[in-house]
Amino acid sequence: MKNITLILLFLSTAALSVLQAGDFCHVPDTIAGDTCDSVLSYELAEAVVAADRWPDEIIKPRSIEGDRIEKLNVLSIADAIRYFSGVQIKDYGGIGGLKTINVRSLGSQHTGIFYDGVELGNAQNGIVDLGRFSLDNMESVTLYNGQKSATLQTAKDYASANTVYLYTRRPRFTGGKRNNWNFGLKGGSFMTVNPSVLWEHRISDRVSISTSAEFLYTTGRYRFTYEKYRTEGGERYGYDTTGVRQNGDVRMTRAEVSLFGDMDGGYWKAKAYFYDSERGYPGAVVRGEFVHQDRQWDDNFFLQGSFKKDLAPWYSLLVNAKYSYDYLRYLSDPRIDVTTMFVDNRYRQQEAYISAAQQFKPFGWWDLSLSADFQWNLLDSDMKDFVYPVRYASYTAAATAFRFGGFRLSASLLYIYIHDVLRSYGADVEDRHNLSPSVMASWKPFKRTNLTFRAFYKKSYRMPTFNDLYYTFTGITKLEPEETVQYDFGAGWSVARDAGWFRGVELQGDIYFNQISNKIIAMPTSNQFRWTMMNLGYVEILGSDISARAGFRFGPVDIALTESYTWQQARDLTDPSSPWYGGQVPYIPWHSCSTVVNISFAGWSLDYSFIYTGERYESVANIPANHAQPWYTHDISLGKSFLFSKWELRATATVNNIFNQQYEVVKCYPMPGTNFMIKLNFII
Repeated sequence: MKNITLILLFLSTAALSVLQAGDFCHVPDTIAGDTCDSVLSYELAEAVVAADRWPDEIIKPRSIEGDRIEKLNVLSIADAIRYFSGVQIKDYGGIGGLKTINVRSLGSQHTGIFYDGVELGNAQNGIVDLGRFSLDNMESVTLYNGQKSATLQTAKDYASANTVYLYTRRPRFTGGKRNNWNFGLKGGSFMTVNPSVLWEHRISDRVSISTSAEFLYTTGRYRFTYEKYRTEGGERYGYDTTGVRQNGDVRMTRAEVSLFGDMDGGYWKAKAYFYDSERGYPGAVVRGEFVHQDRQWDDNFFLQGSFKKDLAPWYSLLVNAKYSYDYLRYLSDPRIDVTTMFVDNRYRQQEAYISAAQQFKPFGWWDLSLSADFQWNLLDSDMKDFVYPVRYASYTAAATAFRFGGFRLSASLLYIYIHDVLRSYGADVEDRHNLSPSVMASWKPFKRTNLTFRAFYKKSYRMPTFNDLYYTFTGITKLEPEETVQYDFGAGWSVARDAGWFRGVELQGDIYFNQISNKIIAMPTSNQFRWTMMNLGYVEILGSDISARAGFRFGPVDIALTESYTWQQARDLTDPSSPWYGGQVPYIPWHSCSTVVNISFAGWSLDYSFIYTGERYESVANIPANHAQPWYTHDISLGKSFLFSKWELRATATVNNIFNQQYEVVKCYPMPGTNFMIKLNFII
């Protein structure tokens, strides 16, 4: 606890310096107020533009921003992220199914999800359901392999092996306007209805407010054909069935209010977020049984704020704080579904978080930073013999960055201290300590050629969650923390032109090698709420990511093309005596790729996307019975903007899975066939 006391003392001192900060005035906008990093950006409806929008980043992120988000015409964050190379989305069936992200086969808990600069947490199971977050109010979605190389960031930014940053729309006003309105309505297959509203108001030249809300209802019912066969001894065994996906309905309400302020040399922002939902879990289709009645209710609320100011030419301060409350009820009733056991549990989580980061610039070519975070988590439940865990966690990071001509180097060291308290259990829980270093470098050998080489090394540490360690049915387990080591080498090249039919191209490629010790694997059981957790042992992952973007203009027609490809070999090397030694880790395909094409003309936009996931295995036993066939989908959409004197109407029609492929992302969870969506937006 001495460590925690020192952290709190440091944070209190930093907060006091914030209260003493100087006067306020306007500063230029950045994405959600934070420093941004990118190299090449395509404005699809206009000319291809080359710009150093994120010049401080050593490892270039993968990002979808602005109009590109709208042109994908997807419903959730998970649907957008699946177009990034090196990413697998685990989807458990349609709109109502859980959606998690797995980057470079490291597991979803190794990916930190940050919402407007503050991490979204879940101490209970470590899972952030990306299906809960809409794209209607999203400014950008950015994925970093490793971490951001910016030195002024929270200590938790260094803690994850990969990070996804979600930035909501920051109000912008043109032509003297003080208000922006956006009324949206989506509807389509599965009786989906999704109205939304966004209101932005300029309170003063320095302060603005944004309020958004949406409601979603869907039955989640869709027809599917399911086949499962195996061959043994020359004989073919198995079954096929045709049915309707049941219990996939969702009723969801989301609302958030955000305040944005500019000041001399910095900014501040605050957000209140509320989410309420009731949903059914479709469950697994096993031997023709596909009627499930599991239900889940969620209430999520959080308040968060950020303050960033340059207090001197050589010193900057960033402070973040958050409080969140989550309520979850899960019901599984064998009187309705005889395949399950009776479960009716209620959980309540609370989290308090505060962070202070300081950046020092002794010279123009050298940055130093020190950041410290403290987080408190509490979990209550009405389960019998529950241990009521409390977790105190502190994160302290020191980082430095150098710039010499075309060479850039960034290094950091993160110290993590975890202290768990079990309020109704007699045994002591061992404290955890860990040091996690990282080094990142890039080199641009030629001034006039946009060719860059990059590399990074990073070690990260994942503590098991409350469910992993203290779930009542299994008692206090002895899961070991998961440790990863990442090595990456890559290169990028881009060129842009402002005339002619060829407007620009950007190429990126990486080769990476990951080592995971005590890898924690989650395997589904009879319901989606409680999974079996186990340490797999030791895993090695060798892979490569390749992506390309190109822009073309033929008279009034603009064409943008994006391609990505991933190859991965994720091998379980735990036990040399096991018959499955060296086998591919479950659900990791050897090959995957995606294609996105956008054609724009006179306010019309035609978009086509293709996603392919190659063969893989559904278990650590790499045998024919567990072999999963490749799957792929083709999606297409057509949109048009109609401009009037004071308002705009945007209409989009989308058809997904055009060829009605029957496929599974996760075993026994069939996905929707052909489905459609119509979207209308009235913008004032």
